[in-house]
Amino acid sequence: MYIAVKGGEQAIAASLELLAQARRGDPAVPELEAAQLREQLRLLVDRVMAEASLYDPDLAALALKQARGDSTEAVFLLRAYRTTLPRWGFSEPVDTARMRVRRRVSAIFKDVPGGQLLGPSFDYTQRLLDFELAGRAGLPEGVAAAASAPTAGEPLASPIDELAAQGLIEPCVPSEGDPEPPDITRDPPAHPLPRAARLQMLARADEGWVLGMGYSTQRGYAYTHPFAGEIRFGAVPLEIVPDELGFPIEIGEIELTDCQMVNHFAGSATQPPQFTRGQGLVLGHGERKAMAMSLVDRVMRADEFDEQLTSPAQDSEFVLSHGDNVEASGFVQHLKLPHYVTFESELLLVRALREERQA
Repeated sequence: MYIAVKGGEQAIAASLELLAQARRGDPAVPELEAAQLREQLRLLVDRVMAEASLYDPDLAALALKQARGDSTEAVFLLRAYRTTLPRWGFSEPVDTARMRVRRRVSAIFKDVPGGQLLGPSFDYTQRLLDFELAGRAGLPEGVAAAASAPTAGEPLASPIDELAAQGLIEPCVPSEGDPEPPDITRDPPAHPLPRAARLQMLARADEGWVLGMGYSTQRGYAYTHPFAGEIRFGAVPLEIVPDELGFPIEIGEIELTDCQMVNHFAGSATQPPQFTRGQGLVLGHGERKAMAMSLVDRVMRADEFDEQLTSPAQDSEFVLSHGDNVEASGFVQHLKLPHYVTFESELLLVRALREERQA
């Protein structure tokens, strides 16, 4: 995002003062604390963490407060802070099979191991405004305490495992040679990208962009027929291997949303008819993003299944190069900055062309 701006020093200082006043709002209304954002607007906090690729609910809530609720600006703030952090180690790959599940649903089976866990979701609400929320001072103390401390359950087997055991779905195995995944935050992406890099970019991409691309695949712009094989949300253990120990130790947990889309595949000259997978994994509770990501992931694997490239969502360079909300916002918003020199040259050119035409 463009940030180097030169202008009248006094005018800029006054603008920053007005921004602080606008952020505070009416002084008669109690100031909103970052902790309130973290606890009561957690889905927005999780989205900022996911698109900033930094798991820290406290900092994400602070960024949202500083950005006056602008999620893209909050992502920018959090990414800028991320660049100042030293990298002192690498975690082991997380295993979502070990997730302590708070919510898990599958659309392809009625009965799944451990049952369908509806958990916290808007899916079963009537989408009617609850005006009690506007006037209620707060929940009773006991209820509020229980609501603010959600607990996760035990690890649950995936219903897709049975399909894999029967050979009806492609196996989920590492790439040949199990190569080290690239780090798109340190090495500039160069197309064509491996799947690991594509998934990283989709996980950081703007949710609205990924949702639009995923939606396009459902409207006939790709060879897919998706089913939600499993969507799960919960806490996953995070492990590192200290050099002095040589074995992994758990240092904490992070909340993740994992989605596997199941897609019909009629087979090819080299592969039998089977179901294929699309994968979506995001920080925090972000089912819509994870589902859309898994749809786009699958259509970008067209070359693996000898499928024709006919839709925009299958063009990985187009999709991935324009999905970053910080970069996109900066490139659009820089048009607000002074362009009078370049516009003057364009103006002179248009006048010269008009005079030439009249002559």
